[in-house]
Amino acid sequence: MHEAPPPTPASTPPSAAVPAEPLSHGLKQRHLTMLGLGGVIGAGLFVGSGAGIAVAGPAIVVSYLIAGVLAMLVMRMLGEMSAAMPASGSFSVHAERALGRWAGFSVGWLYWFLLVVVLAVEATAAAQIAHGWVPGVEPWAWVLLFMVVFTAANLTAVKNFGEFEFWFASLKVGAIVVFLVLGLLAVLGWLPDTDPVGMTNLTGQGGFLPNGWSGVVSGVLTVVFAFGGLEVVTIAAAETDDPARAVGRAVRSAVVRILFFYVGSMLVIVTVLPWTAQQAGLSPYVKVLDAIGVPSAGQIMNIVVFVALLSALNANLYGSSRMIFSLAERGEAPRGLLKVSRGNAPKGADSQEKAGGVPRRAVLASVAFGFVSVLLNLVWPDTVFLYMLNSVGAVLLFVWALIAASQLRLRARLEQEAPEALALRMWCFPYLTWVTLAGLFGVLVLMLTDEAARPQVLWSAGATALVLLVAVERQRREQRGKPAITDR
Repeated sequence: MHEAPPPTPASTPPSAAVPAEPLSHGLKQRHLTMLGLGGVIGAGLFVGSGAGIAVAGPAIVVSYLIAGVLAMLVMRMLGEMSAAMPASGSFSVHAERALGRWAGFSVGWLYWFLLVVVLAVEATAAAQIAHGWVPGVEPWAWVLLFMVVFTAANLTAVKNFGEFEFWFASLKVGAIVVFLVLGLLAVLGWLPDTDPVGMTNLTGQGGFLPNGWSGVVSGVLTVVFAFGGLEVVTIAAAETDDPARAVGRAVRSAVVRILFFYVGSMLVIVTVLPWTAQQAGLSPYVKVLDAIGVPSAGQIMNIVVFVALLSALNANLYGSSRMIFSLAERGEAPRGLLKVSRGNAPKGADSQEKAGGVPRRAVLASVAFGFVSVLLNLVWPDTVFLYMLNSVGAVLLFVWALIAASQLRLRARLEQEAPEALALRMWCFPYLTWVTLAGLFGVLVLMLTDEAARPQVLWSAGATALVLLVAVERQRREQRGKPAITDR
């Protein structure tokens, strides 16, 4: 193993050449494209969408459209910056260059904490499904197995992570495509023993807006977080042969297709069945498949959700390890995490495989905290872990807001200093960036007015304030010439 080169000073202008990452370039374009497609297709869509339908009715389609457009705008901004300045720290690096070290430190650590906490939820949920299939094996044993397998995959060549995600995402995308085709055939009455459904379920049971526009707003609050995970695409882009081109293609293809999958799925669900038939906590996909006569629909969806959870676990472990590695590169995390593996590829392998370039200590640090989170989830799910989960509940919105703020600053500087680097441009700059910021602020305000969501905002605000205090204290100590907290 060897250490990465010293971090680039925060004062480096965005037009300067981005230093080469010491990480491997083992990811292919197909890996990145499928990561972008599958990264947000998870249990939140397959199961969590039932809660959104319960509060918004058929208008959940509008809720998903609003949330999807918001996520698409954020990804376009992130894609613009990542294509111009690809880095394993992605938006954390961009925030540091645009707003200062405090911003890079804060958004990087908040995102890392978000991933390792959510990782525990995914591992525990997947273990519960596996326990239902094999009752003789306790859930904790399944969790241990999943963590060991994916840790091993992330400790080896990055292409192993890419292959896992490629096939996981392919299964999820394939499942949704089949669902959309079957749903359309059911709507048209082209399946055996079915009659055309028409628009009856969209206009009956209280109409398209049974709970008014307040239902649409509540639906947005329910579904917006399902789009979290797209950011990993720009983190992974740094480990491709041509990061600028790879991230541009991945962002362009992913955002539109994801809107199609999400909005298209919801339209099929509320058209085939009355919205009143859905229940929070139960998969609306299972309900539809049962209604159109697909045998063993529940077990089929259990398999798809299981794969989705494992895919998210794998992606979160990867993303968290690269984020903390990037923080260490910039002196914002212990420098011991900068060790990367040396390759032992066979003769004839490409230079990147021979070089290794896997941040194994960063992987182990992330999975270690993930194990702690899992234990807290198993032992104190309704107390300690619930507080941890609430503390990251709204962090995604804070991260997205900093992405937008960073893009406002960096776009103007890039246009002056290196316009040729803008291979991918944000639409209608700066107007849509400001619209996005206003939308994110609006979601936070609405969460504060919602009794169920309010604790997440307050706990997340507390976690964010704590990280900001640490960032300010570190900066103050450095200005006084004292060692930084993470260097002790």
